[in-house]
Amino acid sequence: MRKELKEGSEIRSFAMPDLQADEAGTTVQGHAAVFDQQTDMFWYTETIARGAFDQTDFKDVLMTINHDLDGIPLARSRNNNSSSTLQLQVDEQGLDTRAVLDVENNTEAKALYSAVKRGDMSAMSFIFKVKEDEWTNLDSDMPHRTIKSIAKVFEVSAVSFPAYAGTDINARSSNTLDNAKRALDSARAKELESSNEQRNQAELVKELRKNIKLKVGTI
Repeated sequence: MRKELKEGSEIRSFAMPDLQADEAGTTVQGHAAVFDQQTDMFWYTETIARGAFDQTDFKDVLMTINHDLDGIPLARSRNNNSSSTLQLQVDEQGLDTRAVLDVENNTEAKALYSAVKRGDMSAMSFIFKVKEDEWTNLDSDMPHRTIKSIAKVFEVSAVSFPAYAGTDINARSSNTLDNAKRALDSARAKELESSNEQRNQAELVKELRKNIKLKVGTI
């Protein structure tokens, strides 16, 4: 049985097949997250804003294949120091990852390198926790969520399918959609409350002006 995702964590994959293998036979590199790329989340759309990783916790990040959290990590970043087998860097495109694989002693690492080298696996995904987001287009059938700040990255993964459809990621991240639905409902409720307050204030001002005119007329 696969491990459950940490409470509040989410999975995203991106249609940016730039995962590549070096010629030395030990390293794979690619983007696990991409800025400003719109993702269809079934009933809403989503983008990750530039600056979302400015305050992110990268203290302990694993690299796996297809988010297999029960297996041995293929690489790992501890405090993102120079001796870590997984290097993480935020660049103009998003979150760039560089993993040094133990292809001699780890058969899965060797298989991953071969699959990337052959082009059989070229996409990435990551597990993270949101710190701050913003909802817009709340009155439309397809509202939009902008992830403005990511609190922590738990794992990055080479994936066979960069989209959710047809993978078991859907079932494992169903709580993500439930959480997002609650957040959307909350945002819509706040917008409605704000709209009602503005309407009440406008009616109050209108009534005050009417009363002032009546008083002036009786002087």
